[in-house]
Amino acid sequence: MSDLLRRLEAEDEELRFAAFTHDDAWELGARLRSVAAERRLPVAIAIWFGPQRVFHAALPGASADNDGWLDRKHHVVERYGKASLRVGEEFRAKGEDFDTHARLDPHEYAAHGGVVPLRLDSGAVIGAVGVSGLPQVDDHDLVVGQLRAMLGEARER
Repeated sequence: MSDLLRRLEAEDEELRFAAFTHDDAWELGARLRSVAAERRLPVAIAIWFGPQRVFHAALPGASADNDGWLDRKHHVVERYGKASLRVGEEFRAKGEDFDTHARLDPHEYAAHGGVVPLRLDSGAVIGAVGVSGLPQVDDHDLVVGQLRAMLGEARER
C-alpha cells in the first residue's frame, strides 16, 4: 500500500464532525474561498448535502470545466463514500484504471483528487466538499487543510 493511500485512509477516520449544518457549509466554503483568493488560486469550490449543491464559488481563472470536474468527482464520493482521490488511488493500487475498471461513464464519474466526503462521527456521509483547478493532490490538500482547521477550532470550543 502506498504512503498516499495510507494517508487518505487515515484522513477518512480523522475528518469527522459531530454535526454539520448549512451554516457550517457556508463557513467552510467562505474559508476555502478566502484562502484560495489570498493565494490567487484559479479554483472552483462546491459543497453538497447529498445531491444538493449548497455552496459554490469560482475565482478568477476557474472555468465551467472546473464545475464539470467538481460534479464528476462528487459523483465518485456519492457512490463510494470516500474521497475522490482515495478511490482513484485504490484502483491504481490494484493495477487498474478507474475509467476502465469501474465500468462507470467517465463523463459522469472522475476518480481524481479534490472532493472529500463530509462525514459525521458515526461514519455517515452527509455530503461532500470539493475544489477543482489545481493538480489533483493540491485540490485534495486544500480541502483537507480547511476541514482540519475547522475541526480544530470546533474542538477548542
